[in-house]
Amino acid sequence: MQLKAEPEMAGKIVRCPGCNTKVSIPGELVSDLPAPSGLPAPSGDAWGRDGDTAVADDPLPPTFAPNHAPSHSSERGGWEEKDPTNPNALLSFGVGFVIFVAVIGILYPFKAPPDVAAANYTLMQWIASLFFKHMLVSLTNTLFFTWAVAILYLKYQKLSHQRKALLLDVLPWEIGAEINADNVGAFIDNLYKLPRSLRDSMMVNRIRKALELFEIKQNVGDVTNMLSSQSDIDGMRIGGSYTLLKAFLWAIPILGFIGTVIGLSHAISGMNFAGMNDLKEITATLGNVTGGLGTAFDATLLGLVFALGLNFPLNSMMKSEDDCLNDIDSFCNEVLLPRLNDGGSIAGGDTNGIMEVLVKAVANSQKEFLVDLNALSAKIKEQADNLDRRAAAHQERVDAEFARAVNRMREDFTSAITDAVKQSTDYNRALASGIQSLNNTLKELGSQQILIHQVKKKGWFSRDS
Repeated sequence: MQLKAEPEMAGKIVRCPGCNTKVSIPGELVSDLPAPSGLPAPSGDAWGRDGDTAVADDPLPPTFAPNHAPSHSSERGGWEEKDPTNPNALLSFGVGFVIFVAVIGILYPFKAPPDVAAANYTLMQWIASLFFKHMLVSLTNTLFFTWAVAILYLKYQKLSHQRKALLLDVLPWEIGAEINADNVGAFIDNLYKLPRSLRDSMMVNRIRKALELFEIKQNVGDVTNMLSSQSDIDGMRIGGSYTLLKAFLWAIPILGFIGTVIGLSHAISGMNFAGMNDLKEITATLGNVTGGLGTAFDATLLGLVFALGLNFPLNSMMKSEDDCLNDIDSFCNEVLLPRLNDGGSIAGGDTNGIMEVLVKAVANSQKEFLVDLNALSAKIKEQADNLDRRAAAHQERVDAEFARAVNRMREDFTSAITDAVKQSTDYNRALASGIQSLNNTLKELGSQQILIHQVKKKGWFSRDS
């Protein structure tokens, strides 16, 4: 099996993408094959995409062949193609659930005791409180986030597989400088000899389909149209693989807002000052209400942190997959198509026909790509605007509910204080009136005299007897 390597990699030890064994890149990467007659020689990197003029002494891309055992030729009929970008749903959920259990298991020992005030939480206790205060909402958000992380991890593995396949020399120059009706079968057989681990990739599958179509049709225009259609299919498949991730990115902050609304409802329902005459009881009730409000906003904080942590890896993965797809398109347009010879215009010595076809194909592909990009940008902008409007409307509602609750609390507090002051005033007035009455009574008693007459008792030996 032949692999392509950059000149600066000469003399280094690398791992083969086919069998994962260590191989040594030769110190000098050269090729003695002549440039194909009537075809532009590749230049720059292994696919010749930098647009520089080719050097006459090195007209072909450098290759090297690791010491692999030859593969047996397979029968025609293709092979089973696996999805190159969508990971298995059950596998991704299983990996995400394992990560979810691990996160909850790590945070559970740091759950603060009930008798510890929130102001005295340590950093880990505060982080754990974000997950365990709103159990249903926070744990659901955590599961969505870990599931999305698992999907991105599995997509990264699939992308690495596609990148390894790009290193294969799928069109060896040893078979022929150009691909025609006589040697196209040899090129197809070479694809069937590639390692099974790398055979099922977008790169190899697209080249195989193009060569098999060329073997049947013997028409470069048909191959060009097929490659353009296959590029569109791969692009739509990659775009569709992010549907669930975008749903998670939308649902996580919305669930955080729902948790906030639930917390506000509980906090507002706890404001009941009826029958409270003691200022300490009123102060304690207000403390519980403000604590409930702080707990309510923790759910939104957790949702926004998860959404922010998911947004950057998601967009980075989208860009990486788009770059990989662009590399495959570039190889097909700049290496495969110029080497195809259907015995038509090139046999007569006129290359204008195929060049016009290539220019039109590239122009149509770019036009369709720009149209799809504009449509995708419009959809993303529309979704972002909708999310902004929903967030603004929700924030207005939260502000209005909070202001209404604060006003009601202030009115109830003012009424309770007014009633307490009134009762205290009435009590003081009654007490003053009682003291005044007692003073008047004592004054009247002090101005009167009480005469006491002593009556002598008769004895046995009194004179009266």
